[in-house]
Amino acid sequence: MKTFESLPAWAALPVSLLLILGGAIILIGALGLMRLPSFYQRIHGPAITVTLGAGCILLASMLYFSVLQSRVVIHEIIISLFVLLTAPVVAMLIMRAAVYRDLRLGKRAEPADAAEVYQFSKKD
Repeated sequence: MKTFESLPAWAALPVSLLLILGGAIILIGALGLMRLPSFYQRIHGPAITVTLGAGCILLASMLYFSVLQSRVVIHEIIISLFVLLTAPVVAMLIMRAAVYRDLRLGKRAEPADAAEVYQFSKKD
């Protein structure tokens, strides 16, 4: 079985960069999920970044296995299409469910000012 050590340098560099980039993008989305104050702001971090981060990781996987097996590996394209089609739809449905819940409870959406949006420490 071939390992990462047998991967040529011309392929190892893009695979490594794509993995680092995908991980960084997903980390930024997770930080947005943790740090933003309201539900509607928090949903955008993972909804947007999960598609791009997963795409980078799947592209790295496709390149890695294509080089190791000396043939084009396209399984990741099917996974990418599934993620690309389902992630935005799921995020939209979750947001619509939250709007419906808020309307039923009689909550009004109050606009947040910049101090609330960009606050990174918890209020005591």
